[in-house]
Parts: sequence; structure tokens; C-alpha cells
Amino acid sequence: MKLVRRAALPLGAALLLCGAGACSTPAGGSSAAGQVFTTIDGNNPITAGAPMNPFNASGNSFLGYDQMQLGFSKKNPADPNDFFPGLAKSWTADDTGLTVELQPGAKWSDGTPVTPEDVKTSMAIALTQGSATVGAGVLTQGLDVADVKAVGPHTVRLEQVAGAHNIHFPRLVLTQKIVPRSVYGPLLPADVWDTVHASQNPDKGAAKAAQAAVDKLNAVGQKVSAFAPAKDVSAGPFVITRVNPGSAVLDRNPHFYAADKIAPKQVVIRHYTGNEQIWGYLTNGELDAAPYTSMPTNVLNRILKAGNKRVDSVSYVDAAIAFNQSVAPYDKLAVRQALAHVIDREAVTKVAEPVGGTASKTTTGLIQPMVEKWLTPDQQGKLDPYAHDPAKAEQLLKGAGFRKGGDGKWLLPDGKPWTITLQTVNGFSDWISAATVIANELSSFGIPTKPALTADFSTYKKEIAEGKYAVGFWLTALGPQTDAAFQRLYGADDGYTAVGTKVTHSTGKGSGNWQNTATSFTVDGATVDPGALTAKLSTLEPDAQKPIVQQLAAATNQQLPVIQIWDYTNVQFVSGKRFAKFPQQGDNALLANPPGVWMMQGYVQSAK
Repeated sequence: MKLVRRAALPLGAALLLCGAGACSTPAGGSSAAGQVFTTIDGNNPITAGAPMNPFNASGNSFLGYDQMQLGFSKKNPADPNDFFPGLAKSWTADDTGLTVELQPGAKWSDGTPVTPEDVKTSMAIALTQGSATVGAGVLTQGLDVADVKAVGPHTVRLEQVAGAHNIHFPRLVLTQKIVPRSVYGPLLPADVWDTVHASQNPDKGAAKAAQAAVDKLNAVGQKVSAFAPAKDVSAGPFVITRVNPGSAVLDRNPHFYAADKIAPKQVVIRHYTGNEQIWGYLTNGELDAAPYTSMPTNVLNRILKAGNKRVDSVSYVDAAIAFNQSVAPYDKLAVRQALAHVIDREAVTKVAEPVGGTASKTTTGLIQPMVEKWLTPDQQGKLDPYAHDPAKAEQLLKGAGFRKGGDGKWLLPDGKPWTITLQTVNGFSDWISAATVIANELSSFGIPTKPALTADFSTYKKEIAEGKYAVGFWLTALGPQTDAAFQRLYGADDGYTAVGTKVTHSTGKGSGNWQNTATSFTVDGATVDPGALTAKLSTLEPDAQKPIVQQLAAATNQQLPVIQIWDYTNVQFVSGKRFAKFPQQGDNALLANPPGVWMMQGYVQSAK
């Protein structure tokens, strides 16, 4: 998997340093020891000409460096609201909302204080960042913020929508982007909160007014995302000073509330076009830290030989093959089960993800460590592993009316040839390798299959949402929270939207529902509505979620809306040449965050 999903310059055109005049010394040079920290951003490559705006889809803004949140998640599966402090020094949750105490010394890079009004502006913007309908309200992010009020010079109160009962409300609030009111406030209409309130009441005899409010908020959101600030105004440890096609340069922010903990005077974030370029940076010793990058074993060995240290932590992500069940024959359960028996997951993983992948034991919607946490040994034993078994696959297909032609190729029940196009994404080296192996396996079984590449991930997401792909790769099991993991299967991509405790389901063009899984089926004698159960998870404390998680895991194992291929391991690399005191192997909380967050905790100190 490649973490950055946008097209960019070819390697030969990328500037491997900071660009002409951008740095005083070459990044990675000996004179930069303890001074310049060089890395890549796993979620955001450099986009030449894009604004320094975190709400822009291609914006040059970097989480944990110049882009700040109230807090940074520790990815604790036992506590979804376990966070490192960010701009929030502390917070207190209750049944109706959250009270946040801001860092008393928090300032923007222009020297002005971070205030509750900045938080209020940021939350209003967050509620404009999505496409909504009255049936779902504007809260497509599940943010559920009804109001924001200053209750002191450094204290802000955030009220939850009445009746929402979302146990993840603190997490959703703490992870919103916080921006300065002085810069972004003028983009919002004076009555923005009246509009928010109107959008949140579609069931009180005001459907037309609610729809008008939603449309107004969405229009504001488009204006915000297109905005290009004249300069970066940051409350983080760094502030962007230059952006070149090959890199972004961020200087230390002297007004940062914990500036004494920040050792580097400058951060250089390199641009890249794909995994191979990152391998080159690491092999040449040019990065002080790098996030997960898919690679073969021989590349890993070269990277380690160059003096980099591998640090692993748990990754709540799985690579899967997903189906659009509105397209025949993938609406047939026997077909999905047969394909699961044809694909040899061990063989695919060995080729495609030998360094950072473990073949999935079965499909449940969860990574294996989560299966072992949430399901009893007896429940785990009842899961169908869908072992590699072509004979079983043939039996299932014949039972569903398929047959082989004289050339040994499978025919659909109507007698037409069955072929598969397996969609994947340019630059995702592991997905591409896996697609080749899977295509060979399916073709050898008698289903001619060819891999197809989409140019970039943003296009892939757009086109898969439009229903253009029948079979394609997808990331699933996005934990550590169970509701997030199952939302990947039974959430917006399957037509479900939850506002508070109300769940709606939509299908058809423009709905975003490209999975089209059945809304109910029988599992162990019980009728299951997977979308309703998934939405309910967000209202329950972890201990109370177990029966629903067990039911959803069993349903997923039976119905196979996807076929899980491998669980990822979060393999990162750090170099001790210029800096010391990095997170250690298995430090899941820190390694789940970018190095800027490590620095806020006092990590990444000069090695000399």
C-alpha cells in the first residue's frame, strides 16, 4: 500500500533537497545534525500550487507539524477517548458534551493567543465539510456538535446534539482541525450557527428549511476548501515558510506552547510519487523518519543496511477485495464464497506484502488481534476460514447454476462467459502485485481475470463511489474502535447514515452506496441489519459492544461483502544519524501519530 494517493512529478523532476535557496544546508548533510529533520508525510504529498489550507483536498498542510488538533489519539482499543494533549491541555466529558481547557500558553505563529473563538470557528467549518441531505442532516462526519461557547479565557464548552448519545463525541471533537478565526472566520456567514441548528432539525416540520440549511452549509464548505491563505498561520511546533514541487520547508514556531521540547530548527517534508521513491530516500540515508511503506524483502534489507532502524506497531488496517453487489454475479453469496476459496491468501501475501503483512485467517471485518479480543474461542472456531480449496469453489458455483464451457472456462448461469476486471490503484505496489497473483489464480481456475489500474486514489474513491467497479481492492478493518471498523463495511459506502440514534439507508445513483450489501440476513437464526447494528456501536461503551461485535463478525464471515487478504503491520523507520530518542518497537500510541506529535512529547532530540 502507498499512503499518499495523489499524482505528482516523476522522480527525475522532484527536488531532492529543499529547492533553490530553501535550506541553508542540504537536508541530511552532516552540518544539519540536530537541526533539520527530514521526513515524508504519509497522508499528504507536496502538491505544487495548492493552498496552505488543511480543508483543501490537495492542501499543503501537515498534521502534527503546522496543522493542530485539540488532541492526538493513542489508538487505544479499550478507550476510544484516550489522547495525547494537543491544543487542549485537558478535557472533561459528560452526558451532554465536552469541556476543554486550552493550553494556557497556546499561540498562533503570528503571536496572537489561541482562544475559544478559534475553536468555535473550527467546529463550524468542520460542520460544512461534507455533502449532506436532510435525511442525514449535515453531520456526515458524525461530529454531532450542536453549539460551542466560551466559558473562560482558555475554556470552551462543546454541546452534543440532543439525543445523539455518541460515546465517541470527545474523540470526534478532539481530532478536528483547529484554525485561526482571524484567517478563516471571514469565510463564514454571521448566522452560520443558526444555519447549523436549522440543519439538525429535519424532523420537526421543517424539512424544506433543513434542506436549505444543508445546502447553505455545503456551499460554505466549498468556499472554505477553495480558500488560499496568504501565509501559514500555525499553532503547531512548526510553520510553513516555503513550498517547492519537491518539498515543503517548515521552520520552528517560536510561539508554540511547548517550544522548549522541540529540538529541530526546521522540518523538510519531501514529496514522493510512489513507494519506490521512498525506498530510494531511505536507502540513501536521506530521511530521519518514514511512515509505513509497502516493500519487498530485498528492499527492506537495503534500507536496514543503510543504517535505518525498523520499528513496528499494530496497524488496524486490512487489505481486502470488495464487491459491488448490485453487479451480477457478485450479488450471489455462493459466488463470493467460491472466490474466497480460489484465492490463496498466503501465496498472495508472500508476494505482495512480505514485510508488512500477515495473511488474514478469515474475513470478519476486523484484524486478527481484534478477533481474538472480541470473540470467544468457541466463536472463533465457528468462523469459516475459506481455506484455499478450488474443489469447494467448483461445488459452490455449480450449485448456483454456473457451468464450464468446452474450453474449461466458467460460464454464467445465462450461458455468457464470466470474466473479471480486478481494479487497483497506480502507485500501490502491494495491491498491484497482489492483483497480478490473484488474477493468475482466478484465470487458472477458469475465470479470465485482468488487473486494471486507476490513475490515483482520489479518482479511485470517486469512481468506486459512483459504482464504476464491480470488484476492487479496498482497505477495511479500520480500528481500533469497532464502530469505525464496521462502518467501513456497513456505513456510508453501503448507504447507511446515522444521525444520533436514527439510521437511514439509501441506494441508487448519487447515494454513495457502491457496496449494496443486503440490509438484512439471517445469522445463527437471528435476523441481522448490519447498518443499524454498526450505528448502535457508537452509542455503547466498549464492554457493552461485545454481543453486537460478535454478531457483526459472524455476519461478515457468512456474507463476505469483502474478502480480507492480509492484515498490515505498521512498519516505520527511524535513523539515529542526526537525532536520538525515537519511539521504540511496539510503542503503539506514539507510532500511531506523525513525528511532530512525538516531538511534542519530548522525543526526537539531537544526537550530538
